Amino acid sequence: MNIRIKPEVPQHLFVGAMDGPASCTPDDNLYDVWPKFLIMVLLQGRQHFVMDGEHFRIDAGDAANPEPTVFMLNVGRDCKLQFVNESTTPLRKVMISAPLPWVDRLIRSQPTSMPKLRAFFARHLAEFSFAPNRHLIQIAEHILKPPGTMAGELLTLYRNSHAFDIMCQACSVLVEADATEPHQPTALSRRQGEKVRDYILAHVCEDLTLDRIARDVGISTSSIQRHFKEHFGTTVSDFIRQERLETARAALERDGIPISQAAYLAGYRNPSSFTTAFKKAYGVTPKHRRA
Repeated sequence: MNIRIKPEVPQHLFVGAMDGPASCTPDDNLYDVWPKFLIMVLLQGRQHFVMDGEHFRIDAGDAANPEPTVFMLNVGRDCKLQFVNESTTPLRKVMISAPLPWVDRLIRSQPTSMPKLRAFFARHLAEFSFAPNRHLIQIAEHILKPPGTMAGELLTLYRNSHAFDIMCQACSVLVEADATEPHQPTALSRRQGEKVRDYILAHVCEDLTLDRIARDVGISTSSIQRHFKEHFGTTVSDFIRQERLETARAALERDGIPISQAAYLAGYRNPSSFTTAFKKAYGVTPKHRRA
């Protein structure tokens, strides 16, 4: 009988850097992951991985059009990790991970810890993303390309000191973002929301699901829903429904198509359900909008 030995959980901060390969692993194997707090500063490239069945997609563009992104993830319990190698864009990134017991001790040692951080670390696979400022990007570059004189213990200390700086700034952004008004989305939220909107508008008459949108635009389903609601004040499903009704209305007025065909365009199998939704949206029944 083969006995699988669980990997030992590290007790200290881990700092890694990658500059060149297009993927973290050459395979699609499942890996054991212990509880940890992850921060990825992705300066270039695309990452797609799966944890406990949840897909995460992070896109930082390519060398010609980089869009650096900071991605934070709380792995609250032992789980499985699988990388999906679907991009050929070289990765430039810094990875920082701290064992969750270490984070928990840090939080509990404070007499008045921040409730927003506690809430983030209390939820398994809680995630948060934002566009880094120039200073944070420079810190990540220092980790990627440390001075040539740094080696051994000095190099570890150098990288760790910069990693703590990134961790502090990232947690500050998380706290401040949670404290802002919902109608003040971050630059990353706006970009991702607009990317989803443009995709929906280009495929509005097709069979759209959150999984399909997430796969095609390269953003996780949870991020899609959060960023879209932050930027447009409505859910993805409601936006699709509104745009399909608008497409049907325009076709009725422009081409005088049958109501049954307009219902199909709007995604309704039952014309009576379409009529009810149409009247609720426009105040009149579809027959009053036909050319």
